[in-house]
Amino acid sequence: MSKKRLILNQPLLSVILKRLSQEIIENHGDLENAVIIGLQPRGVYLADRIVGILEEELGKKVLSGSIDATFYRDDFRRRDSFLKPNATNINFVVENKNVILIDDVLATGRMVRAAIDALQAFGRPTKIELLCLIDRSYNRDLPIQPDYTGKKVNTQDTQRVLVEWTEQKFKEDKIWLMDS
Repeated sequence: MSKKRLILNQPLLSVILKRLSQEIIENHGDLENAVIIGLQPRGVYLADRIVGILEEELGKKVLSGSIDATFYRDDFRRRDSFLKPNATNINFVVENKNVILIDDVLATGRMVRAAIDALQAFGRPTKIELLCLIDRSYNRDLPIQPDYTGKKVNTQDTQRVLVEWTEQKFKEDKIWLMDS
């Protein structure tokens, strides 16, 4: 039987999202040369929240989209089950832009690597930064580190992080650490 332990919920989650948004503004000003791209599937919920805060703070529309990296995964053809792709929604060129790639949980780094590969189809960004809500320490397979981190969580290989968003029809936003 698996155990789960609450590691983050409201109101601390709202404080963290505002802090992450402020860090982006500190580094990119009015975001004139920056775009926000959420990594499908769950990074999109986080990206939408960040974009909402940024638009409120800046008083203007922030260029944003979502990317699916399913076909760029290094295990795509090695799995027994078929992966179901999600939609990519990038209706702009990332050429010479600063891209802030957003995902909910950073674990091995493999999904982020796949997303960076997928992003190349939309141009060559000046810079790619990574924002993640939860950075799972001790799980990295690739040398990928977030530029913006909501919370760092030390985890074991047998554990996983579950993020529940109200946009997914959960009653409250909650982040859990699950033991298998």
